[in-house]
Amino acid sequence: MASRQFVIIGLGNSANYLARHLTSLGHDIMVIDSHPEKVQDFASMVSQAVVADSTRKKQLASIPSLTKADSVIVCIGSNLEASLLTILNLKELGVKHIIAKSSSAEHTSILEKLGVTDIFHPERDAAISLAERLNRPNMVDFLPFMEGYSIVEIVCPKNFVGKTLKTLSLTHKYGVQVIAIRDPQEPTPKIGNIADVILQEDDVLFIIGPNEALDKLKD
Repeated sequence: MASRQFVIIGLGNSANYLARHLTSLGHDIMVIDSHPEKVQDFASMVSQAVVADSTRKKQLASIPSLTKADSVIVCIGSNLEASLLTILNLKELGVKHIIAKSSSAEHTSILEKLGVTDIFHPERDAAISLAERLNRPNMVDFLPFMEGYSIVEIVCPKNFVGKTLKTLSLTHKYGVQVIAIRDPQEPTPKIGNIADVILQEDDVLFIIGPNEALDKLKD
């Protein structure tokens, strides 16, 4: 995968995980914050670390590479005013793709009115994922897909072991579909022609379907 350029504004926990992971994937990362000590903490892990107040348009305008980035991610969550001023400044400077962190429903509503379509809610999403894992004890992870539908990762149920997806007929019985199988010992999951794969005890199944059907499958 070709390296891409990302800018992260607002250096907190979300920015930390995001910057580290994107860097590990080989992407070019710039971070921006008005606090020099925070910028210094990030300097060793990213390509560029800049001290600037993103609520001040002139300071952002002095960073020419900002408008060339593939995406600018605004990780300012708790300070609503700073988040919104930053978004407005980025839009006026012509940044092509803005992703914003939201800390509340009200924050999300305002971001949407400003034309931001990519919004993430780390605390809400983490809490929902935990609740789903508690609801489905054998589930590894949970990803909302669309209204009423999800993609879940579950450890292969004991009564599935030794059988094939064709034999189990999950689409017919539950209205769900296994889209991939991951063997923890293998580097890549099995995708595509998996109907005749014999399921093993440690396999992880990636299943898509209506939430109600996934609940029935859990039971």
